[in-house]
Amino acid sequence: MIYPIRLYGDPVLRKRASSVKDFSEIPRLAENMFETMFEARGVGLAAPQVGRLERLFVFAEYVDAEDEEEGEEADLKTRVKNQWVMVNPAITYRAGQQISTEGCLSIPGLYSDEVPRDLQIRVEYQNELGEKKTQEFEGYLAVVVQHELDHLDGTLFFERLPKDLKAAFLEEHRHELAEMQRRAKAFLKELKAQR
Repeated sequence: MIYPIRLYGDPVLRKRASSVKDFSEIPRLAENMFETMFEARGVGLAAPQVGRLERLFVFAEYVDAEDEEEGEEADLKTRVKNQWVMVNPAITYRAGQQISTEGCLSIPGLYSDEVPRDLQIRVEYQNELGEKKTQEFEGYLAVVVQHELDHLDGTLFFERLPKDLKAAFLEEHRHELAEMQRRAKAFLKELKAQR
């Protein structure tokens, strides 16, 4: 099942997600989130981005992802090298600094090349079955994990920018962001009407 991805302006993206205690529906939810992520041609997707305030995200490492041509429509699932489901994740170790280029499925088409992130991290989490795991990441995958974990705390990538760069980002993209807010509001109105 493909979920609609919540856009900038949707209040669910600004809320802190709750810990998962019941894992009975998590495998199915994670499977649907992967389908949604692949359909949107993303690298990661957090539960709040599909309207679920649960501490869960999924992400994938692709083979040759950097070689993808703009607009190429190859099935991303065929290029997955590794994929993770992280439930109730917590970063327990951080080292080094890097500046990353980030975008977001909830803020489509907008990017920043100046997002400060930790270079190396260790994450303790549970998988979709509730089993406890620990994994270390560095470089690009460390960025992905930090970005998705931020979603669980209601933080969007541009909020990590230094104050002046954040102001410049918001000013440069104010028309696109306003349009996303309009679309988010219309979607919520439609959802309410369906209930």
